[in-house]
Amino acid sequence: MKVSQIKNPVSSISGIGPQLTKCLAKLNVFTVGDLLEYFPRDYDDRTERIFLKDFASHQKVHTVAKVVSHQWFGYGNMKTLKIIIDDSSATAELICFNRQFLEKVLTPGSIITVTGQFYVKYNSLQSSSFEAVKMNVDSNSDLSVLTPLDNRIVPIYSLTEGLTQKALQKAISQAISQYSHGIENEIPDDLIEKHGLLQKQQAIRFIHEPATIQQAFLARKTLSYEELYQFQITLLKRMVERKGISKIKNEENLNSFNNDEKAIKMEVFVASLSPLQKQFFDSLPFDLTSDQKKVIFEINQEIDKSYQERERLLNQLDRGFPPPLRNPFSMARLVQGDVGSGKTLVSLFACLRTISWKGQCAFMAPTEILARQHAETMAKLFANLGIRIAFLTGNVKSKGRTQILKAMKQGELDIIVGTHALFSPQVVYKDLRLSVIDEQHRFGVLQRQSIINKGRFFEHGVNFEQNLLMMSATPIPQSLALTMFGDLDISTIYAKPQGRKEIQTFLVKEGNEFNAYEAVRKELQKGKQAYFVYPAIDSDENIKSAQRAFDFLSQKVYPQHKCALLHSKIPVEEQENILQQFYDGTIQVLAATTVIEVGVDVPNATCIVIEQADHFGMAQLHQLRGRVGRGNEQSYCYLIYSKNITETGIERMKALRQSTDGFYIAQKDLETRGPGELNGTLQAGELSFKIADLNRDMQLLQIARTDALKKLQSTS
Repeated sequence: MKVSQIKNPVSSISGIGPQLTKCLAKLNVFTVGDLLEYFPRDYDDRTERIFLKDFASHQKVHTVAKVVSHQWFGYGNMKTLKIIIDDSSATAELICFNRQFLEKVLTPGSIITVTGQFYVKYNSLQSSSFEAVKMNVDSNSDLSVLTPLDNRIVPIYSLTEGLTQKALQKAISQAISQYSHGIENEIPDDLIEKHGLLQKQQAIRFIHEPATIQQAFLARKTLSYEELYQFQITLLKRMVERKGISKIKNEENLNSFNNDEKAIKMEVFVASLSPLQKQFFDSLPFDLTSDQKKVIFEINQEIDKSYQERERLLNQLDRGFPPPLRNPFSMARLVQGDVGSGKTLVSLFACLRTISWKGQCAFMAPTEILARQHAETMAKLFANLGIRIAFLTGNVKSKGRTQILKAMKQGELDIIVGTHALFSPQVVYKDLRLSVIDEQHRFGVLQRQSIINKGRFFEHGVNFEQNLLMMSATPIPQSLALTMFGDLDISTIYAKPQGRKEIQTFLVKEGNEFNAYEAVRKELQKGKQAYFVYPAIDSDENIKSAQRAFDFLSQKVYPQHKCALLHSKIPVEEQENILQQFYDGTIQVLAATTVIEVGVDVPNATCIVIEQADHFGMAQLHQLRGRVGRGNEQSYCYLIYSKNITETGIERMKALRQSTDGFYIAQKDLETRGPGELNGTLQAGELSFKIADLNRDMQLLQIARTDALKKLQSTS
């Protein structure tokens, strides 16, 4: 039996009553299987005695000590017990905040086991975070030879209110005792042997009750590999089904990652365009980059292939042919490119290709402001093409919403632009054949799947899926892309439009802000505009907030220029009005939060000042920096970092100063933060791992992918 198939309620475990059942429910632990897979977040190694004198070289002390005396400090409600202990190597103080009851438990002369973090304060060795248990031994015993209690590897779990480590440890131990027999392996035996992994039953026991720290690590490796292997099997099967492949030959047979530099010849590109695309191409006042043309060419081929297969299969099914053994092909492509590389324009060509086939397109953006900007851009660019466009978000009024929904259902709209409202239950399309998801990392996995399901239909037992195009301005290193986005083809746009100058980035230490302010003033005097970005809307004194900064900038620094404040708590209509005024040049200085991170395109803005820059991730800083440099003028970015910045923080700041290449920044982000943290921006939403950690297990993930690919090759 698989662990996930053990559906007995946790209340069936001996010792778990109603109160503990309620606490476990807060952790989403309802069944015995859930409890067995509620893995420790860390371990406390108590197998070795750590004396007080060795506190500095160990994370925790674990020793046997004698209670020497009690002392008190403070007055009234603040009166606090201090217990003086000695373990034959040193003397220390246990500071018992809110634990006055220990006065009667740990009496002078008692021999106790003490476990905790110790530090020097007021010239004394102290601990306020400790466990102390009275031992049943003679008070005159030789402390140096006594063994501490609980001399084992102790699992540490994430808790909730009302739940203690001991109660959870006891419950899991009982669950293992009652239910672990008969747990089956969930990965092939040959892979267990190949990688020296544990049997599943043994791994479950060792992860919760290891005899050594090595056992715990091996159990974690086993369970992490299992989770990653199953994840990769799912991804690869999904890609095989989508591509309609009957036999997997190799990785390249599955993935397209267009990092070659071979350009598409102009005559070949133009010949590949549909009449609608050609009309749009001819209307553009600028040239496409070679990367844009290459990606458009790839997308055209895949959209055509999906339609041709669809028409062929439907024709065969109508004539009585049996359903095919494989699903028809559909596109699922991620277009990644640096800020300002022209990804949106590529997606518009994809929409026109779909419309040429008489299909509908959904264009989804993460925010209402960005969605509205996309709709307005399309309306301008498609003005002479007869494309029918509508804008739909949760804030569209009832009457207008009803009209839009009716037009969508009847096929009277070609492109519907909006937010997550596009996949709400009441939204029905006549023939949705392409979904474009902008800033895809801001949507959850289930949200993306919901929009895909909108275009799915079944005919004679055959599953037909719509085409999917996702866009990301957060460049993804290839190793991570082929594993985390292993079911997608990936196109990369490296080149940027001609004529744009590289943004100059300056690092400014906190306390020297006025140097940046004065540099910005010179640009403002030339008629340019500037952004000032802050990590919070309003906060305490330690975090700079946009609200206080706006007051300061408008009253003290730039009183002669019109300043405005923008953040997510301002009503959407007012936000749009502020951005429009900034775009028109009425507002010169915009103090904001990261609400401006995407979708704000003001060519006249040449300066961005990001305060407390070390509070942001590298990818986010790069995105924010991309708000300037949208025109042909020289632009500047000032990263103001905190005085107490870490060494790693300084490395990140230097990388941003050295380069404006998003792919270089992404690689540095991977090196300094680890793929798990980077993946937080790529993988927002419902997809999560129970035990695997991409910070730690990136190499294991790549091994799991290779194994999964070989396994599918051998069975296909």
